[in-house]
Amino acid sequence: MSQHTRSNAKTVLAEAAEKRILILDGAMGTMIQRHKLEEEDYRGEQFADWHCDVKGNNDLLVITQPDIIYQIHCDYFEAGADIIETNTFNATTIAMADYDMQAQSRDINLAAARLARKAADEYTAKTPNKPRFVAGVLGPTNRTASISPDVNDPGKRNVTFDELVEAYCESTEALIEGGVDLIMLETIFDTLNAKAAAYAVESVFDKLGKSLPVMVSGTITDASGRTLSGQTAEAFYYSMRHINPFSFGLNCALGPDLLRQYVDEVANVSECLISAHPNAGLPNEFGEYDMEGPEMATHLKEWAESGLVNIVGGCCGSTPDHIRRIADAVEGVAPRKVPKFEPKMRLSGLEPFVH
Repeated sequence: MSQHTRSNAKTVLAEAAEKRILILDGAMGTMIQRHKLEEEDYRGEQFADWHCDVKGNNDLLVITQPDIIYQIHCDYFEAGADIIETNTFNATTIAMADYDMQAQSRDINLAAARLARKAADEYTAKTPNKPRFVAGVLGPTNRTASISPDVNDPGKRNVTFDELVEAYCESTEALIEGGVDLIMLETIFDTLNAKAAAYAVESVFDKLGKSLPVMVSGTITDASGRTLSGQTAEAFYYSMRHINPFSFGLNCALGPDLLRQYVDEVANVSECLISAHPNAGLPNEFGEYDMEGPEMATHLKEWAESGLVNIVGGCCGSTPDHIRRIADAVEGVAPRKVPKFEPKMRLSGLEPFVH
């Protein structure tokens, strides 16, 4: 996309979403695992002498193995994705501390955004009638602001709201500098973390004098129908609706069969678009995902025909084949129409309160 067109990305994205169900990409980690990378692959030339192990730091690969990440982005575009996610799920300073790479966080976010931007521009040039977009991903971090890490000390916290905001601000600025079209708060298990991320994103928008669409995607952790911090899907939406997200949805933890009822729940109350990218089923005893593309596509087609979704893709275990099947299955199905709601007081604790 040219700079001129990029400045209109928000409008182009909104217009595309009105016409059809948009396709999000699938899992990045699943595709990285196929390369069977070893410690030296993760280190590359740039970090050959790093003082601790970095194998497993998938976000670092945007610097040490950029060709692999770029090709994965291209594979998802080739499969029909409209929106790809930057490889930055763990790229905050907080999550990078696991590898003592806090100082590399900004560079990783910037490199990831530029790689995804390059792929998106290439595919938009190939199919100008199907513009491609980049979502800058802010993951949940590996800490939780509202739950104690110590069962014997309920008041203990291993991260503060302000620390989260600082980390998210740095990542957001780098993602925007790298050319993303929207920001995605993804795999949210703790609403307080998400509020810190949202506050950081809005702060950066104010600082830069520009705003991008924001996607919010939470995680229902198990059959209880609640996030890890205890909220129902509807209550979680009410906790985040004040930021006027471009889309609100759910991803990860569950396969499409188990996630459907919660997508239905948020589709019935959300004043914005609905996104969903479930796992390819639940992991088996080897930690692998067995749901193939055709089965996953059948589920998501039913969601689409039931008027539940505007944006669909895949999370853990999904591949370009899954995305291709999903894209084919929902092609021509009308996107969910955003309902008009009468004014009411909508509050949230662990459960919704509507009066």
